[in-house]
Amino acid sequence: MFPEPLHPAVVHFPIVFATVLPFLAALVLWRLHDGAPLRTWGPVALVAVLTWGTAYLVARTGGSEEERVEAVLASEAPLHEHEEAAEWFLVVSGIAAGLALLGFAPGLVGRGARLLALVGAVAGLAAAARTGVLGGELVYQHGAAAAYTTASPNTPAPSPAGEEPEDDDRP
Repeated sequence: MFPEPLHPAVVHFPIVFATVLPFLAALVLWRLHDGAPLRTWGPVALVAVLTWGTAYLVARTGGSEEERVEAVLASEAPLHEHEEAAEWFLVVSGIAAGLALLGFAPGLVGRGARLLALVGAVAGLAAAARTGVLGGELVYQHGAAAAYTTASPNTPAPSPAGEEPEDDDRP
């Protein structure tokens, strides 16, 4: 029912939400400044909570696949760097979500929380980008995908169709 492995299938959700959030927050803050009702902040809070929620889901799926991926890596350092970046993204997105929810408060508290939520959204986007880059490096540079393929990362690629492999014993 669910794809195997699940982590790469769901990892793009928090990236998308983290990318949309700062732009949405900036747009809504501008509209609120122009006199829009406070309920306009609702989509920002929703996307902030979705960013954190999907980041949590992705962290859980990545954690459950950690041992299998470690087994095919030459060094565990890149995996742990990715994991630490993901934990930081989870913390930053959680803070941004909390601030976005606090943004519904009236007066100075709400205004301050909304501005800080925008700052948190930008920080969350930076954290998501770093986590994604490190995850991509795991797959494409360090061979993490080999944990789910039949070939190891050191197996030579098959020769193109119709060509015979070179024989080193030829004169």
